[in-house]
Amino acid sequence: QVQLVESGGGLVQAGGSLRLSCAASGSIVSINAMGWYRQGSGKQRELVAGITSGGSTMYADSMKGRVTISADNAKNTVFLEMSSLKPEDTAVYYCNAVRVVVGTINGQLDTYAELWGQGTLVTVSS
Repeated sequence: QVQLVESGGGLVQAGGSLRLSCAASGSIVSINAMGWYRQGSGKQRELVAGITSGGSTMYADSMKGRVTISADNAKNTVFLEMSSLKPEDTAVYYCNAVRVVVGTINGQLDTYAELWGQGTLVTVSS
């Protein structure tokens, strides 16, 4: 079974920093790209940042300059460093993985188009 597990969320004061982690577990052969999305209360889920297996990154305007995405491909883990946090950054942050290839018990390969983590809550107090 393949899953994404986020960690690192919590309560932080405005201006503070947090580091989120997301580890993909299972018989993973490759992951095309991973990213972070967030969903505030009453809002739509939005992209925060993404990184490809080759290391190319992209950032949404909402947090550009305040976040850095990085990955440890060997550990199938992606990180999101967030700084200068604002109360409006309060949201559930979700990890996403695109085109995940896994090995099966019978020696074949399966491909998941997209996987999501369960989310980790980040609360920024004013």
